[in-house]
Amino acid sequence: MFVDHIKIHAKAGDGGHGCSSFRRAKFEPKGGPDGGDGGRGGDVILVVNEHTDNLREFFYRPNYNAEKGKPGQGRKMTGKSGKDLILKVPPGTIVYRTEPNVPKVKPEDDFPVEDVSDADWAGNFEADEEGEMVLMPRKEEEEEEEEEKPEHDFGEPVADLTEHGQKFTLCKGGIGGKGNWTFRTDTNQAPIEYTMGETAEEDWYYLELRRIADIGLVGFPNAGKSTLLTSLSNASPKVASYPFTTLQPMVGVVDFGKYRRGTIADIPGLIEGAHANVGLGHDFLRHISRCSIFLFVVDTAGVDQRDPISDLQILRKEIKLYDEELTKREWLIVANKVDLDESEMYLSALKQRFPKQEIFPISAETGEGLEALKKKLCELAGRRPDEPKKTTT
Repeated sequence: MFVDHIKIHAKAGDGGHGCSSFRRAKFEPKGGPDGGDGGRGGDVILVVNEHTDNLREFFYRPNYNAEKGKPGQGRKMTGKSGKDLILKVPPGTIVYRTEPNVPKVKPEDDFPVEDVSDADWAGNFEADEEGEMVLMPRKEEEEEEEEEKPEHDFGEPVADLTEHGQKFTLCKGGIGGKGNWTFRTDTNQAPIEYTMGETAEEDWYYLELRRIADIGLVGFPNAGKSTLLTSLSNASPKVASYPFTTLQPMVGVVDFGKYRRGTIADIPGLIEGAHANVGLGHDFLRHISRCSIFLFVVDTAGVDQRDPISDLQILRKEIKLYDEELTKREWLIVANKVDLDESEMYLSALKQRFPKQEIFPISAETGEGLEALKKKLCELAGRRPDEPKKTTT
């Protein structure tokens, strides 16, 4: 199961309470205060792990609590601090602060209408002309259409975790309370005061994974994106002749030679209306938001009775409606399936419709035209292992 967004609850450990005690020994019946401080509570920390590729672990366990600090003890002994809770997340995880889950209760849950013979008479009790209370018919009221809310409206993220080993403290543990040893003074040699441990931070968070890749493959289902990813990189996605074979983003590494390489992501096929989350559009579109280059893969053979010009216009429109900033990034047209006879007519029309845009006729199945495409991608996204990774928020 692939999980790329999840809501979790996290609570750090509370601080341990301070101790109020007095030293008592054989020859020191009044040894004075010796209550120790409480231990500090553990933090909840997110750590980026490049060997983790999704948020599936959080799906089975959405609540996380760090260890509490131990209370102080006599002989001025400080309580043991709670252990930090380390949660591993994949690179590209964005953290938002959100509201707790509150179950929606419908009015009819508290006032069922099953006991009424006619549901139309489930109205309010009103007094008739003789002053008796009778059940009046329910008045027809126009239902106000609820405004469609976006997928999430959490404001600015509190963290954007992209690099391996990067850490972010989700919740800080509480500070331990003070023991009565701390409160001794010249005028108060035997204080009994102590303080309670500090309550730790806790909150609800929304974790969203946006895959990090230099190049993103965008296209309709069955356009040949997975076959192209297999031909260009070391990835091995499922390939079949039916639509929606790819159901989750796949990332592969492209070796351009001369110690230069780049990453490429295969995004599951989009459909018209994806910007409005039709066909799980947002689940797919979120993963191209970090790509610096888009490869629009179109079927120039019209295998599924599709027009590549119309497909490309729809894809560009969907991306613009999802996030207009994405349209400002570098993009190329990949005319796939040119090995089929029907492709010549569509390819000619595609070149006439987009004369200023660079088009790469290829066949992901036979490998035709892939070298020219790899050369161009090397110019745009190729980098050495010691060069920093190009990430786009």
